[in-house]
Formats: sequence, structure tokens, C-alpha cells
Amino acid sequence: MTSLLTRPDRARTEAVPPRPLVLIATLGGALAALGPLVVLLAVGVIGWFISDAGVHGAPRDGMRMGALAWLAGHGSGFTVEGARVTIVPLGVTAVVAWSMWRLGHRVGDAVSGHGPDADRISDGERDFTVPTAISLFFAGYAVVAVLVATLAAGTTADPSVPRVLAWTLVLTALVAAPAIATGSGRAAIWAALAPATVRAGAAVARAVLTSLLAVSALLFLVALVLSFDEAATMMARLHTSPSEAGLYTLVNAAFLPNASLFAGSWLLGPGFAVGGATLVSPGAVVLGPLPVVPLLAALPAAGTPAGWVASLMVLPPLAAALVSFRALRRSALSWDRIALAGCGGGLAAGVGLAVLAALSGGAAGPGRMRFIGPFVPDVLVHAMTACGLGALLGAAVPAFLAWRTARGRAAEVVRQDDDMPEDRTRVAADDTQAISATDLDED
Repeated sequence: MTSLLTRPDRARTEAVPPRPLVLIATLGGALAALGPLVVLLAVGVIGWFISDAGVHGAPRDGMRMGALAWLAGHGSGFTVEGARVTIVPLGVTAVVAWSMWRLGHRVGDAVSGHGPDADRISDGERDFTVPTAISLFFAGYAVVAVLVATLAAGTTADPSVPRVLAWTLVLTALVAAPAIATGSGRAAIWAALAPATVRAGAAVARAVLTSLLAVSALLFLVALVLSFDEAATMMARLHTSPSEAGLYTLVNAAFLPNASLFAGSWLLGPGFAVGGATLVSPGAVVLGPLPVVPLLAALPAAGTPAGWVASLMVLPPLAAALVSFRALRRSALSWDRIALAGCGGGLAAGVGLAVLAALSGGAAGPGRMRFIGPFVPDVLVHAMTACGLGALLGAAVPAFLAWRTARGRAAEVVRQDDDMPEDRTRVAADDTQAISATDLDED
């Protein structure tokens, strides 16, 4: 990033030539893919060994399971005994996104010396450094993804290569691209060109979405802790050894983000399904036979929940109002722009939450388990309503203060304009008296 700054002539002449952009970006994409992959391969081998002490199969079987887990985090899906499983372990996806961000930021910092500097960019000179780096980053990542998917395609799991490439493209656009732009210093230059209202709205959207995810995760963890006995009973029914129980717990942890998004959909009102003809919402709970998964112990009992449970639906708009107020309380915008930034940011956060909810569901087995997840269209409507209204109410306080301040300044200006003729008359009279006194002195 510092390469964009203007340097003295001596420092410029002694600077080391930048490394090739093609090599840096392509290698960065490949390393971003290999980092989580190597970790999951190691976990797969460890899991293979502790499951039967290496009696059956070979280490490559454990590595294959690790590779399938990595591919599943990219939306590939897999087949188990003829049943298609498409639900994505978003915990793996989160690790992949973190790796993309870290490597993308480093790639951006490494290529910041390429292309025009900050002054030339501000003057409107075309700069293809970041788009080129993003394309090469995607190419390096995609090569690793296709290679892993191809090697795993010979198994009965049958991962989907097109879905892996599609998820890789989306992750590159949403994670790696901003990281590269930020690391290279271009993001700060481009953000300065955006209207202040847009920047404020983006800050509100980020704060509201983060707060809702935190509240949803907290709700799920509280429900799981309260049902710890039932979760322990489920683990006991599996008759696993301590090492196998630890491995199974790690597998469940990969779906913690999914469960948190389910809880967020429940907080918004529409709820979610855990199989065909099921419903889990604040107003009603309809369940059927469930697999032995400890995470499902957090589900409420079937029937009609207590009346106070519905009051928890106030948490999303309340959280949106609080974070919107905090994000805009020191804003220098006018009152109408503050209100627009709050409402627009809340609506954007609602759309983002609905998109994440859509990614959290999918098929988890045959028959009635072919649908597990939130009711996305209803979640979208409720999320936009709760987040939009909540953020608008939170922005109303700083908007009112800004309006009152602007009105006071306007009144002060009007008062000064009204006082100006009197001041000029008094000054003119004083000048006339001074001239008359001077004439008398001369006489």
C-alpha cells in the first residue's frame, strides 16, 4: 500500500523492482486454496486413524474425506449411499473465506507498486492492477479446486465440479477482490469517490448484519446449553469412543454457522424446517423423526411455545436500532441523508441476512430430509422489514439532532441578516458625527 505514496527521488531510484504481478497473484490464489485443504487433509488422516486404529482402509481414505469436506465447503455436495447431500458446512466456508482474505490482502500489498500511483489514479488514469490480480487469483484458486474435485470424482461421493467453480467465483468476488483492493490501497481511493451517504449506509449495513449474526449465534448457544443433557444423551446413543466423540463434535462444529442462521430465521418469525412437513417458529413447532445429531438438541419441544417466546422477535429490530444509532450518532451528514443512510443500510443488511439464510439450507439425506433450512422468501420480507424499520428508528435520533442543529444555524443566519441594516445605519451616523466634529474644529 505504501507504494502508492509519493516517494523522494533518491528512494525511487534505490527501490527494488516489484515482483511480477502474474506470479504473485496466481501463487496467492493457489496458497489460499491449499491452506485450509492441507489442514482438512490432516484432520481426515487423524480421523481415519482414531476411528479404527488403521485396521481398515488406508491413509488415502482419510485424505479423501478431508478433500470432500473442503469441497463441501465450496458447495460441491456429495452422495452418501445414493442420497444426495447439498447442505454446505458454512464453518468450512468461513475458514476458506478467512484464508482468501488473508492471502488476498497480502497479494494486494505485494502488487501495490504496480500501475499508477495515487496521484495519477486520482487524475483519472486507468488502472488495471486490481482487476488483473483478482483474475489471476481466481485462476490459481480454481486450478487447485478443479484438481481436487477431479481426484475425488472417482469415488462414490461424486462432488459437483461446476458448483465448486461457481462458489469459488462468488467467494473471489465477495472476499478476495475486496481484500486485494484494500491491500493495494486502491479501495481507499475508490471509497473516497463514493458519496458520503453511500459510505454511511454501508457502515450501517455492516454493523446491523454483524449484530444480527451475533444475536442469532448467542440464541443458538443458549438453547444448546439449556439442552446439554439431551445432546449428551444423543452422543451416548452413538456408542463412540472419546476420540471418535471428539471427531464427531468437530464435524458438528462445521455446521454451527448454519444453526446460527436457522436461529436468526426463527427470531425473525418465519422459522425453518428440519425435514418435510415440519416447522420451527415462535408460533408453532411441528417435528418428525430426526437423525441423531447433537446440534438438533437445541430444537424446542413440539407444540405451541409459551407466550413470552414470541417477545424475542423484538431483538432483531432492537439490535438494528442500537447499532444504527451508534454508527450515525457522530455523522456530519444532513438529517435527511442520515435517515436515508439508516434505512438503506438496514434494508441492505436484511437482504444480506436472507442470502446467508439461503446458503445455510439444503438436502441432508433421502426422503423427508431432502429439505432442511429457513423459508427464504419469508425470511427476506421479515428481515428487510425488521432491519429497515429498526435502523431507521435508530437513525431518527441523530437525524433529529442534525435537523435541530441546522435549524438553529439557519435562525442565527436570519437574525444576523436582520441586524445588518441597523448596524450599517449606526456606523453611517457615527461617520457623519465624526465629519461634523472635524468641520467644527477646522472653523
